[in-house]
Amino acid sequence: MDLLTNPIKDYAWGSRTAIAALTGRSAAGPEAEMWLGAHPSGPSLLSRDGSQRSLPDVIAANPVAELGAAVIERFGERLPYLLKLIAVDRALSMQVHPSLEQAAEGFCRGDHNYSDPWPKPEMICALTPFSALAGFRPPGEAAELVAALGLPALTPIADALASGDVLAALRILLGWPAADRPALVHDLVRTADHDLVTQLAEQYPNDPAVLAPLLMRHHQLAPGEALYLGAGVLHCYLDGFGVEIMGSSDNVLRAGLTPKPIDIEELLRITDPAAQPAAIEPVADVYLTPSPEFQLRRFTPGDAYHVPGDKPRILICVDGVVSIRNAAQEELKLHPAEAVFAAASDGALELSGNGTVFCAEPRL
Repeated sequence: MDLLTNPIKDYAWGSRTAIAALTGRSAAGPEAEMWLGAHPSGPSLLSRDGSQRSLPDVIAANPVAELGAAVIERFGERLPYLLKLIAVDRALSMQVHPSLEQAAEGFCRGDHNYSDPWPKPEMICALTPFSALAGFRPPGEAAELVAALGLPALTPIADALASGDVLAALRILLGWPAADRPALVHDLVRTADHDLVTQLAEQYPNDPAVLAPLLMRHHQLAPGEALYLGAGVLHCYLDGFGVEIMGSSDNVLRAGLTPKPIDIEELLRITDPAAQPAAIEPVADVYLTPSPEFQLRRFTPGDAYHVPGDKPRILICVDGVVSIRNAAQEELKLHPAEAVFAAASDGALELSGNGTVFCAEPRL
């Protein structure tokens, strides 16, 4: 087992307090995410043989010992998941992720939107109250909400929704002429009796995607509740602090609420207007999803816990102190924000203590 040093991403939408408080320090600016894994854009570090090495390098040196034969057979010599702490203080971009087939096809044809051939399913598990937009409302309901604003400029969007064509409505919205966007947002704030529209307009005053709360479903998670976002589900995190686990990929198509480039046609091609997120209830402390890349275990204070071996696991403590012992009877103690990588060769783990720990692993 190896204690991990994990990079923190300072994206502008991050919190100045959430991750800093967990790590017991003050933040110099926004801190959005702590990454735990082997992603090349932010790999975890560990000490082996007296030197600091990246987790990808450790895996490459002995993939069978680190990952296990079953993981290599299914995913190749790579860690298939990425674990994060995510601290949202202002809305992230509206976005959607491709399926495995879409990612592989896009990567093979050299499309700049696809930097790798892997899917990026996600699950967020709330540590504090957590708010997100995910999936479309029924088209008729969205049409009524848009029409009720009484803005003639939005009539084409309301008409498209009324006919059931959600993607046509989204195409009109995202293609709004740049010169007319500030006036549209001003009119939306003036006429929409909707707190989320106002909140988004304050954060993104020139972005027509502030209309999204009228088109999409609003999800509010209590601590311990989880939401799974598969391929094709349009979504946007609004605020809150949580543990996020995902397929280890960079494939994101953005739809607004971002200064980053948007490829409207490719976004619409992979967005599934019928796809919805799924609430995931833990079964015996395990959050199971349809994705083979990951599952998430949560251990709370109380009895000892057993974690099966033969696959790579990353564990992070979010509260209290927890002891972890591997099959060789090596023991580590984790405090808040501390994390450990347990290789497949570490065998089964035994956990005890008065803390809360999340454990990421492939679902095999």
